[in-house]
Amino acid sequence: MNTVVNNMTGHNYYPIYTNNMYTVNNIIATQKIKSLQVLKVFKNDHFELLSISLEKDAIFPEHTSPTDAVLFVIEGSVVFHIEDKEFHLSALQIFHFPGKTSHWVTARQDSKFLIIR
Repeated sequence: MNTVVNNMTGHNYYPIYTNNMYTVNNIIATQKIKSLQVLKVFKNDHFELLSISLEKDAIFPEHTSPTDAVLFVIEGSVVFHIEDKEFHLSALQIFHFPGKTSHWVTARQDSKFLIIR
């Protein structure tokens, strides 16, 4: 089985199943919730998938997304700050937001969420 290197963190993970067309792995399920962690799960010419974990009270500092994006909360709850507004998001909620707009995220609980952009 081939080792895949996550090019955002440098961490290795091992696919459960892989062939020329398909890959199955547990990278999101096994991502630890400690401070702030960002894993680039997948990227192609059309979109990018990031898995982000935030420990309770941790902050994902202010930044912008290069494109419009969707945030999907897997577990926990976060506050998404954008344009002087706060959006309280909990597990299984989806939030759409525009690219090139400054924003940041704070965790109200240990949390894990996906960014699709």
